[in-house]
Amino acid sequence: MNTTVLSLFISILCITTFLTGCIQEEPEGKKEELTLEEIATSFMTHLQNNNYLHAYILFNEEMQEALNQDQFTSLWESYVTTYGQCESIQDTRQAQVQGYDVVYMNCSFEKEYFIVFRLVFDSEKHIAGFWQDELISPTSYKAPAYVNQTAFTEMEVTIGMAPWTLPATFSIPNQTGSFPCVILIHGSGPNDRDETIGPNKPFKDLAGGLASQGIAVLRYDKRTLVYADELASEHENFTVQEEVIDDVLYSIDFLQLQSYVPIDSIILLGHSLGGMILPQILTETVSVDKAIMMAAPARPLEDLILNQTNYLYQLDGTIDATEQEALDEIEELVQKIKTMTIAENETLLGMHKPYWAYLHTYDQVETAQTLTIPLLILQGKRDYQVTYEEDYLTWSDTLQQETVTLYSYDTLNHLFLSGDGTPTNTEYMTEGHIPEDVITDIITWINE
Repeated sequence: MNTTVLSLFISILCITTFLTGCIQEEPEGKKEELTLEEIATSFMTHLQNNNYLHAYILFNEEMQEALNQDQFTSLWESYVTTYGQCESIQDTRQAQVQGYDVVYMNCSFEKEYFIVFRLVFDSEKHIAGFWQDELISPTSYKAPAYVNQTAFTEMEVTIGMAPWTLPATFSIPNQTGSFPCVILIHGSGPNDRDETIGPNKPFKDLAGGLASQGIAVLRYDKRTLVYADELASEHENFTVQEEVIDDVLYSIDFLQLQSYVPIDSIILLGHSLGGMILPQILTETVSVDKAIMMAAPARPLEDLILNQTNYLYQLDGTIDATEQEALDEIEELVQKIKTMTIAENETLLGMHKPYWAYLHTYDQVETAQTLTIPLLILQGKRDYQVTYEEDYLTWSDTLQQETVTLYSYDTLNHLFLSGDGTPTNTEYMTEGHIPEDVITDIITWINE
């Protein structure tokens, strides 16, 4: 089935189910416990794992009458043939359209396509419609002008220890003499070594820009990307120590063992969650000479999640009843996290009790105040996730050490990509690069 026929088939099917919204008989209780975005995520996760029956039973009765299970399986397998496996859910967004509850899901596929699906729900939280809303074709990465490909060599290497070894890329300047090396630390989620989001690869920009100017860079695929299935059963012991910190320490060990590479200093660069956890990492090693925090939260993670959700809901100028209900639910979860009234094996905002318990005892601002090595803090003023007003100014007001340098950029968002107007999550799907002045500021600071 070609993509045109496939999209038309889905559209015809979903127009019928959208207008009827009939109810399917299923065991009571389960769906009432989940939000629509969680059900949508579960639906797509089943498809990722080839559990077609589990996905199919989330349809309502009218949807199942219009499309039997074999047809549904063939339909999704056509997607896989055309676009490759669905690799990750980039983000979800809930809205109301003509009185119906709708969840939009932006999904990345193996062949570098991005597809936004629209799932319509009936009053019983069954899926009553399934659209392909937007298809973003793959674009081959084009290095920004400031990257000089002849100035450095990239090696594929491995960091870490069994059973958590990770594939990595080591960008080494083609020059004589020693040079500093930067380790890149990802933000939240199962990121690859380029921190790919949509068509953008901010870590690849950083690596190429720095390596072009005589600074080595080590970047690696995140543990939660490489070992997603294995970590699913490790939630009882899973914290940011396992998600972030351990692999940074392994990266430092890797660099210290590379006698053929003349590294004279090690610098850590953490973005978003990586920047938030960076002060803690620095308390666990004496081998780092400088550190850079890009869009680093100064607030608790649970507050960021609530505020980001509230921001996105208000983009249209109003918050409807369904959105307010979702916000109220998140606020309840945030309070459970803050009071640590979390049951064993309970999942709150995507993470289990040990994860939140670790962060509950961690204050990144307080920890940063104890550091003596040079810190560079960078912030985009168009960042709605980690904000200039609530995060950057906290760092600025609190860290009074002479070793701390702060820069902000008027037009940059959370990915340090330029934009204008009201910032939204959809602009991450527009191709861009980290501006050269950010690269220059980092290089100048490192070389001071």
